[in-house]
Amino acid sequence: QVQLVESGGGLVQTGGSLRLSCTAFGFNLDVLAVGWFRQGPEREREGVSCLNRDGLYTYYSDSVRGRFTISRDNAKNTVYLQMNDLKPEDTGTYTCATDLYLQACAPQNFGLGTWGRGTQVTVSA
Repeated sequence: QVQLVESGGGLVQTGGSLRLSCTAFGFNLDVLAVGWFRQGPEREREGVSCLNRDGLYTYYSDSVRGRFTISRDNAKNTVYLQMNDLKPEDTGTYTCATDLYLQACAPQNFGLGTWGRGTQVTVSA
């Protein structure tokens, strides 16, 4: 069965850290671009960070640049999102998705790819 499974979310205090994992089952993740998206309370889904197929290009939204790091472990068929110095505005459901090529780190550009079900991140003040 082809699916993406996210893990690593949870409740953390402001300034804390979490590492999210996005693991692929039924297909190889290393031939695809991967993105992390989040949707906070009463907010539209937004692109947080994306990684192209060869891993040489990464994108970060202005709100997370310098605090989050995206990376891949091809041996584990997993893409990670290391989140440091978390803030209450980082609260939301984080979902990963794949695309053949990274054109833009926006949800609509990953519309034809595979999406996970998401993991909840809550940052308390």
